[in-house]
Amino acid sequence: MIEYKVVELSVVTDESIEEVLNKWTGQGWQFDNIQFVVREASKRPSMAFVFFTCETAE
Repeated sequence: MIEYKVVELSVVTDESIEEVLNKWTGQGWQFDNIQFVVREASKRPSMAFVFFTCETAE
């Protein structure tokens, strides 16, 4: 069975993304995807969602 984890980042910087990736992959989760939320008034992402998966025995 596959388990999913979604982490929301309200501050999107290279440091915050690295921190989330290192934290959860270090706990055995595999990085799956990242989705950025961009507002029309700015090209810089206002938030991001980082998706991870993990195989579980069931």
